[in-house]
Amino acid sequence: MLTADQLLDELLNRARVLTATETVATEAALGRVLADARISAITVPPLDNSAMDGYAVRAAECHTDQPLLVSQRIAAGHMGESLQIASAARIFTGAPIPQGADAVVMQEHCIVEGNTIRLQSPVKPGANIRRAGEDIMAGAEILPSGTRIGAAHMGLAASVGLASLPVYRRLKVASFSTGDELVQPGKALQPGQIYNSNRYTLAGLVQTLGCVWIDLGAVPDTLNDTVAALQRAATQADVIITSGGVSVGEEDHVKAAVARLGTIDLWKVAMKPGKPVAFGRIGEADFIGLPGNPVSAFATFSLFARPFLLKRMGATQLRPTVYRVRAASEWLKSGERREFLRGRTQIADDGELEVQLYPNQSSGVLTSTVWANGFVDLEIGQTVHIGDMVKFIPFNELL
Repeated sequence: MLTADQLLDELLNRARVLTATETVATEAALGRVLADARISAITVPPLDNSAMDGYAVRAAECHTDQPLLVSQRIAAGHMGESLQIASAARIFTGAPIPQGADAVVMQEHCIVEGNTIRLQSPVKPGANIRRAGEDIMAGAEILPSGTRIGAAHMGLAASVGLASLPVYRRLKVASFSTGDELVQPGKALQPGQIYNSNRYTLAGLVQTLGCVWIDLGAVPDTLNDTVAALQRAATQADVIITSGGVSVGEEDHVKAAVARLGTIDLWKVAMKPGKPVAFGRIGEADFIGLPGNPVSAFATFSLFARPFLLKRMGATQLRPTVYRVRAASEWLKSGERREFLRGRTQIADDGELEVQLYPNQSSGVLTSTVWANGFVDLEIGQTVHIGDMVKFIPFNELL
């Protein structure tokens, strides 16, 4: 039985980074992975500029209640003239600092009297000035290869004039559902049937990563139908992900079908929820088989399939940040597997962050994943008392 860390290492070792790239408009790059590092051709800001609306002055000429003549007005996007002796320049946020000025006084700290101002407090050189290049120097790398582009990255690229970005093509992920007991929402349930929640969970998880989701629908629970579905998926997708059908039961056909078409490893993982996880290859397509229980599928995708897909997409940030949070619940069941319990953080009365566990941690209780905002990560045999510090992985690090 593998540990969770061993499983993740195994998957990442087998992940092949995409090679095909394309260039997209910067505004269309959200969620894509940068294929080549971006270097700034310009300095940002290009000139010293004002951080405030106020008055540009020479600090040495500023004395409380001694008037200064306002000799010019400088708006953002316009260059001013050299600052006259014993004068001030009306200046606005972002406007270039005129030659000779070495500070900006906030307008709130000035008394305006006609075309003069009086200062209410002393002025220090450099006050309220944003220096040229304090953000970016020309020639600096601003975005390394493998960056998964977010809103801030888009803004940073735009700030140095990059109208487009080279990115890896979108990873194509196919999935289908097996199990005669599964019914699509919108249809009436018959005795012994359940609605197919995993299809929708996987669709959301895959698309949240920015992958192309290829839905091959529901497949009859037979070996031949499963083989046909896998053959179809392997011709369309880079990665095939299924849930259920990878255990050793007589009605679990996915494992046998993958083995017929390619190669497969079935791993038992010392974690809860989730135990059987399969990895294989059919032609050039990778295969990942997740457990069928809804929470197990959600957890194993988040913790294992997600970083595998990210590496295949070309991303370099693969593992989530883990935080230490105070426990607001007890967990006294010392298990033989590493446990990922669903928990929700809250601010305690003393102002500290703490995490409450969902009362029912069964792998079939999908409501726990909606109520919670992260996993409490417990090592094998670990118990928790109220007030203990525990490891916490927020869902926003995984979704």
